Amino acid sequence: MKLLALLSLLALMLAQEVRTASLPETEREPEGDQPHGEGDSYAVLQLGDYVLSLDNYDQVIDLSNYDELTDYREQLPKVKGTSLASPTRTSFTQSTRAPRTPPSNPTMARPTAGLLVSLTSHGLPTCLICVCLGSSVYCDDADLENIPPLPQTTAYLYARFNRISHIRAGDFKGLTKLKRIDLSSNFISSIDDDALLLLPALQDLILPENKLAVLPVLPTGIEVLDIRLNQLQSSGIQPEAFRALEKLQFLYLADNLLDSIPRSLPLSLRSLHLQNNMIETMQRDTFCDAERPKHTRRQLEDIRLDGNPINLNLFPSAYFCLPRLPTGRFT
Repeated sequence: MKLLALLSLLALMLAQEVRTASLPETEREPEGDQPHGEGDSYAVLQLGDYVLSLDNYDQVIDLSNYDELTDYREQLPKVKGTSLASPTRTSFTQSTRAPRTPPSNPTMARPTAGLLVSLTSHGLPTCLICVCLGSSVYCDDADLENIPPLPQTTAYLYARFNRISHIRAGDFKGLTKLKRIDLSSNFISSIDDDALLLLPALQDLILPENKLAVLPVLPTGIEVLDIRLNQLQSSGIQPEAFRALEKLQFLYLADNLLDSIPRSLPLSLRSLHLQNNMIETMQRDTFCDAERPKHTRRQLEDIRLDGNPINLNLFPSAYFCLPRLPTGRFT
């Protein structure tokens, strides 16, 4: 390619010299006007506004392969109409001020009926106050005073660090797919009996750092119940509150006002945290069946009673069936 370009340059320079030699002397340029010294007649060739020299010969376009050049006019779109004026600034401004449209994501753009119509206590749609991602709704630290209206496809609700004080019976109505509710660090002091009972898919109920004094009525499919750091009292727990919870595995009731260990704990239980309460005694059948001395509760491996005034050394028959001794005071 460079060789061809050099040959083209030399041919052009030779033609220019021949043309100059054929001109009369009066039409020739004076030698003093030449920018270069003697012997440089082949070094520079003036071609209009572009200067060709031996230093930039490789930049010369080789026209020998002109048949490879592309005609871009064939790729230009056909324009209908006679006006070629560019769009005005006014039309651009109007387009930028158009109202937002829902995103193209079908999960976001087509939520359940009522998601973008139902308003929160702020008078705004739920998904403007909260973040809705798929089947999860995140309402953390949104200054909420009530449970916001939720799409019926909601499976996971996180509304932590708000000012919710009461859960009403209709707050979760129709949410048959709801699996997890996390309302940590609110001011919840009461929950209506029917608020959680009609949630067949609910597995995790997370309510630490609230003001609950009474245990709400729970659905039978619950697996994780966390009510730490509340004001829960033993009188606020029904005697058979846990018997029907045959899937319950983790029960966290630490840092409350309990003076006794809850009764009728299900056999599915794996972890029981009761530390930092006011428990002073326990019944013989709290964990074990005294009439079945060979019975063991292998799943219940984690019991914490530390931070209570009870002396576990006084009740050896209450935990003989456990695979591990409870954590607590033995003196």
